[in-house]
Amino acid sequence: MSSSGDIQIPNRLPLLLTHEGVLLPGSTVRFSVDSPRNMHLVRQRLLKGTSLKSTIIGVIPNTKDPEQDSGDLPTLHKIGTAGIAVQVVGSNWPKPHYTLLITGLCRFRVSSLLKERPFVLAEVEQLDKLEQYTTPAAPGPPADDGELGELSHKFYQAAVQLLGMLDMSVPVVAKFRRLLDSLPREALPDVVASMIRTSNKEKLQVLDAVSLEERFRKALPLLTKQIEGLKLLQKTRKLSPDNEKKVLSVRKGGVFPGRQFNLDEEDEDDNGDDTAALERKVHEANMPEAAYKVCLKELKRLKKMPQSMYQTMPEYALTRNYLDLMVELPWSKSTKDCLDIRAARTLLDNDHYAMDKLKRRVLEYIAVKQLKTSLKGPILCFVGPPGVGKTSVGRSLARTLGREFHRIALGGVCDQSDIRGHRRTYVGSMPGRIINGLKTVGVNNPVFLLDEVDKLGKSLQGDPAAALLEVLDPEQNHSFTDHYLNVAFDLSQVLFIATANTTATIPPALLDRMEVLQVPGYTQEEKVEIAHRHLIPNQLEQHGLTPQQLHIPQDTTQEIIGSYTREAGVRSLERKIGAICRAVAVKVAEAHKVTKTETPESSMLQEDNADLPEMPIVIDHNTLRDILGPAVFQMEVSERLTLPGVALGLAWTPLGGEIMFVEASRMEGEGQLTLTGQLGDVMKESAHLAISWLRGNAKNYQLTNMAGAPNPLEGTDIHLHFPAGAVTKDGPSAGVTIVTCLASLFSGRLVRSDVAMTGEITLRGLVLPVGGIKDKVLAAHRAGVKRVILPKRNEKDLEELPANVRADLDFVTAASLEEVLNASFDGGFPLIRPQLSSRL
Repeated sequence: MSSSGDIQIPNRLPLLLTHEGVLLPGSTVRFSVDSPRNMHLVRQRLLKGTSLKSTIIGVIPNTKDPEQDSGDLPTLHKIGTAGIAVQVVGSNWPKPHYTLLITGLCRFRVSSLLKERPFVLAEVEQLDKLEQYTTPAAPGPPADDGELGELSHKFYQAAVQLLGMLDMSVPVVAKFRRLLDSLPREALPDVVASMIRTSNKEKLQVLDAVSLEERFRKALPLLTKQIEGLKLLQKTRKLSPDNEKKVLSVRKGGVFPGRQFNLDEEDEDDNGDDTAALERKVHEANMPEAAYKVCLKELKRLKKMPQSMYQTMPEYALTRNYLDLMVELPWSKSTKDCLDIRAARTLLDNDHYAMDKLKRRVLEYIAVKQLKTSLKGPILCFVGPPGVGKTSVGRSLARTLGREFHRIALGGVCDQSDIRGHRRTYVGSMPGRIINGLKTVGVNNPVFLLDEVDKLGKSLQGDPAAALLEVLDPEQNHSFTDHYLNVAFDLSQVLFIATANTTATIPPALLDRMEVLQVPGYTQEEKVEIAHRHLIPNQLEQHGLTPQQLHIPQDTTQEIIGSYTREAGVRSLERKIGAICRAVAVKVAEAHKVTKTETPESSMLQEDNADLPEMPIVIDHNTLRDILGPAVFQMEVSERLTLPGVALGLAWTPLGGEIMFVEASRMEGEGQLTLTGQLGDVMKESAHLAISWLRGNAKNYQLTNMAGAPNPLEGTDIHLHFPAGAVTKDGPSAGVTIVTCLASLFSGRLVRSDVAMTGEITLRGLVLPVGGIKDKVLAAHRAGVKRVILPKRNEKDLEELPANVRADLDFVTAASLEEVLNASFDGGFPLIRPQLSSRL
């Protein structure tokens, strides 16, 4: 049934019920359908049909809330649009659905429903001439049909006025102009209403306007509103092409019988304009020639892609993301360094106490940079226990130089793609952390902190430590190639700082590329100074307290350090200070509440005020015990060295230096040696070396077994134990401690209670040098030891110790075990040399 015209739609149409838009004749809209009725319509009509007639369906706006949709058929809108499905795309994610691209042909009225399931089928009456959307406009002025002709003329003039306010160089505006000139006047209300920014309710009013005169009346105010809005926009600011695109709310691409053009929200015009803007950014990025050529090649590929398939082609998204990254990278953007050495020294001293070696290296870099501007960024590696300020020094360095700072956590990273990126052939590919970091900071000379470089993993996905070789090599990183970029990027101006707790787990090739700076633990005096300069003010601020409310004397700080924390850094110290601040905050808050509610008439409150603490609250010994509880650590060195067969050694761990007791006992047996305490192979060998040396020198030192025989192991079993059995122990530096412990056991003499020692031994009784001297000496100083025995060849390491530590301790440097034993026992350890007689 057609009201007029020769081209007709079928009088029986399957109906598609839509929630998300209004299809007007002459426009093309993309619908996503997932309801049971619509899914059946697609499967049984569109996918199984073989003729053009089977692709024509009716689209009815469903005004009912989709969240409250039930299985019952809702009341249908009286007017719909017949359309042709030009594309059907199915997907199972996130749930099964189809996406339909439908071009509106003409209006229809629902006469009656023929069936409701499995999809809606209705008898319809065609209301529009189909030719008015397919026949070009006749040349010459339009015929004057009275009021309709006047409305048509006003509408055309308004559309021309809107075009005159826009920039014709914008492709979508030029296309709007071509449509205005080519389509008949009768088709303009529907086409223009679908192009300009209007709500679904306003489009529904245009759809319901069956007569052409009413349609012009409904559409003309919409066009006028766009013109008024554009005038207001021009008054406030200059109109840009981006704003012009916003005026035209282009719905979906249109495919008209006999003529084809696209008007999509993300259609070829928008995409063409975006591509032009992207090309402009590529020219302005000031990238190297090689990268520039790659970008031009990718842009050429982008332009060759079918624009109607932008939303369905993954290659488009991949190429677009790649080009966006390329133009965002700081190929030539950099910050200007602040090279004032005096200001840098002041800033570093304010931020960090002690750490002289690190500060000196930073000032050296600034000085050389001042003399030679083209200096490559150094590759520094701060190695030290946790909590000594390695990461914060890197942040201070960036602030000192006036550079951007970016931290990359490498702990647990076991995929080389985290460093080098993924190749673009993989789904979900992305650049590595180095390139991502450069994109984040936006400059090519930041300070990069590679945190926990000693905790890199290794897996089937490659070795990230090997990938870092190129990044951290000053001779290679000027052309670092990320797998995602596939072009070289210059990292030579980046200042890389790596942090680690130990160099033992860093591959030798990677360690060779870095300048290692040891960051030892703090002495007790340094911790007290750090606490009062930085930790206490910081914790007061974090807990909302002031120095007038809380005061922690230096004696209390020393007690916290000695009795509640035993560490190389200051993290536990800061936590203990935080616990004190929280306890005081409770008291201050209670006093503040009582003060606010106090009135002259309340005698009870006056009695309560008498119990309020006086300000500031001073933390003394008793208060400290109430808040933190009993002391966690005690000076137990002298208490444990009360029997023969006990000696005190010094050990190094990634957490700093530690004291280590060695205990020995003997019992009747068969001369066996038992070792306990989770010892490694090297430490076991040191124990056997000590036994062999003592047996060989038993007569000289008058060492005996339990029965007094000169062979210490004859009829005797020896048990050597290293306490803290849950901790694995290994290394050669316990050799002198084991010898001293066994010499005490065999001789029955006590080792001095204030002596600690470290050093490797040989079978000939020589003492060889070991590492970690500064950390070990600081551990001895924390434990209250007064004398430290070191290898002779480690004497040079004493220069790195703070002056107060050197003054408090008595250092004995030994080249042989004889000197070690003499320094370990009160009165020495006499050696009885055999008398040699000559018979001539």
